[in-house]
Amino acid sequence: MLVGYARTSTVEQQAGFESQLVELNAYGCERIYKEQVSSVATRQQLDSAIDLLREGDKLVVTKLDRLARSVSHMGDILEQIEVKGAGLVILSLGSERIDTTTATGKLILNMMVSVAQFEREMMKERQQEGIKRAKAEGKYKGRVPTAMNKADKVKALVEAGVGRIQIMEQLGISRASYYRCLSV
Repeated sequence: MLVGYARTSTVEQQAGFESQLVELNAYGCERIYKEQVSSVATRQQLDSAIDLLREGDKLVVTKLDRLARSVSHMGDILEQIEVKGAGLVILSLGSERIDTTTATGKLILNMMVSVAQFEREMMKERQQEGIKRAKAEGKYKGRVPTAMNKADKVKALVEAGVGRIQIMEQLGISRASYYRCLSV
């Protein structure tokens, strides 16, 4: 069985979300799990998709960044999939598809995950350098304060009786961020 998984970080990314669903349907996915949460938040639909997998099944995603955020995270996900005797297919990687049920597919996936993590880390380094330079020139103002920061939102939702998991999903935050917000 082909099991699709679609994810965007926010609900505002509707066009990207819909295009993922179109691709997964066109590929022939029989079940599609979808969610709009940050990659660092608890992803219940991904967990459900992996739980559904049986020997010979394949989890299908449109892009690598919809699934994992680092080499170690990808390794964890891939291990969960392989323990079930299933494979992973990534549809949009240039003009190629990656299928981890082949040795070549596993090799290419490992290289691509490493390159993606490298790019992300380089971007963070450049951002930090830019902030440091802007601070030295007196141009850095920091983040513009919002009407209500995340800590205030978390506390307000807790006071309203909303459960932890619902708050984490609604705000797109991780468990650690949830508890950090409560401690502020």
